[in-house]
Amino acid sequence: MFCFDGCIKTVASGNKGEQKWQTAEQLWQKNGNCLFNRTQLKNFDIVQNKLDRIMIEMKKIAIIEDETAIRENYIEMLSAQGYQVSGFADRASAEIAFKDALPDLAIVDIGLGHEIDGGFLLCQTLRTLSKTLPIIFLTARDSEIDTVCGLRMGADDYLTKDISLAHLAARIGALFRRMEALEQPADANALITRGQLVLDTQRMQVFWQQQLVDLTVTEFWMLHSLAQRPGHVKSRNDLMSDAKIYVDDSTITSHVKRIRKKFMALDSHFDCIDTVYGMGYRWEQH
Repeated sequence: MFCFDGCIKTVASGNKGEQKWQTAEQLWQKNGNCLFNRTQLKNFDIVQNKLDRIMIEMKKIAIIEDETAIRENYIEMLSAQGYQVSGFADRASAEIAFKDALPDLAIVDIGLGHEIDGGFLLCQTLRTLSKTLPIIFLTARDSEIDTVCGLRMGADDYLTKDISLAHLAARIGALFRRMEALEQPADANALITRGQLVLDTQRMQVFWQQQLVDLTVTEFWMLHSLAQRPGHVKSRNDLMSDAKIYVDDSTITSHVKRIRKKFMALDSHFDCIDTVYGMGYRWEQH
């Protein structure tokens, strides 16, 4: 079976049915003998070219985590998903590597060795190097203060370590799709206009009074949920579901506050997000 990471998956014979991963080249040639017959060889160059493009386009992820077992577990999981993964145990080694080349996405723990807030410092460094690099905090620290600090420093997502590997992979995929969408030309059919608000659902961008509002992925989908039906009240559970996140009510409240602040930084008179006490929030079109 051909998989997107350029590998072919085979099931070995035996009682346990152990799964083994072999590269396409290893399966094409075994002890100097090609596994394909002559009629299949004509497609070899086409397949090889596709594999070469896949390897070139492989996304690079950096994991900064001081606990070896956890770091290796994430590396193994993401490598199996087809990503090229590098691991770092501390802020210093990561910053040295990032000066030479940035990854396509960074997953950062907050506490790094003797540095209690080393991940926060690393996030600030990464934001000076790139305004668009996707950054995910993945940490055991689940307080609202840490969550707010991480997102204010420019992280695109803040996840706790009790998250499933499947959920983590989904969040990473969402961030990469957003980056890919930003590289595509604008599509008029993907635009949602609500007065001075414009949402581009293809490129996942938001404009207010023709100025770009720098929202995270989570904030974008929350705003999208509100703006889709002006005047309609969205509960915190609705917003959580639409943004595909699983957090408590206070974290949803913090997200909404940050969205408001980002709009008010561009327009001090912004008041389109109303709080309906005991129910949730709604977008008011003025």
